[in-house]
Amino acid sequence: MLMQKISRYFSWPIERLAALLASTGIHPHVITWSALVANLCAGVLFAEGRFPAAGGMVIVAALCDLLDGAVARIQNRVSLFGGFLDSILDRYADFLLFLGLLVYYVELNHFRYAVLAGAAMAGAVMISYAKARAASLIPESDVGFWDRPERLALIILAALTNRMGLALWVLAIGPNITVIHRIVYTWKKAEAAGNTLPQAAAQTSGSHSRGPGSQRPSSPGTSAPAPAPVQSKAARASHVMLRSTRRSIGGQR
Repeated sequence: MLMQKISRYFSWPIERLAALLASTGIHPHVITWSALVANLCAGVLFAEGRFPAAGGMVIVAALCDLLDGAVARIQNRVSLFGGFLDSILDRYADFLLFLGLLVYYVELNHFRYAVLAGAAMAGAVMISYAKARAASLIPESDVGFWDRPERLALIILAALTNRMGLALWVLAIGPNITVIHRIVYTWKKAEAAGNTLPQAAAQTSGSHSRGPGSQRPSSPGTSAPAPAPVQSKAARASHVMLRSTRRSIGGQR
């Protein structure tokens, strides 16, 4: 991706700053939560119409996003939960930013830009969900443009130059086009692979689709399990319920 190539030029100062933070013993999760707090402040500033200040807070939040992983690697604290937490909080951060813009334009009665902010919010959520869902089905799902680094770069640039209206048009259309791109890409890859789930996943989904009393078809040479034990358990359960009901009625008399 474009932003990944650009970020290589900033890897050295980020690593130096991460080493400085790691020497203090700060936990990477603290930096991750700090990014969410900074995005919350940015959302409030967007709602108040203070776009340059909001852009500055988004820069702080983006810096925290870059540092938490680097600090975790230096401190040998890289974990599955850390990546999971970072992804969840990133979704909330996107929601807060666009919610602030939505509130700002609603208060100004600019219905068109309020709708654009809502469409941009939906695109920010769905572009990440489409990538995560496709990754569970096909080997490669990172296609298209407008991932989170690209969206944040445009938000920062638009906020600092006070050109958010134009940026909202791009953010409302571009990410949703990428979602469509990923849908088509996943469909083609799934068709090329036979469009079938792995056997374990198919058995799991099949067991979920069957009801409690349903049975699997018996294979040749095997006998189907008798339902008598299930019926006897149900009968015993009904007798117990009947006795408890009678006791409760007798106690109320």
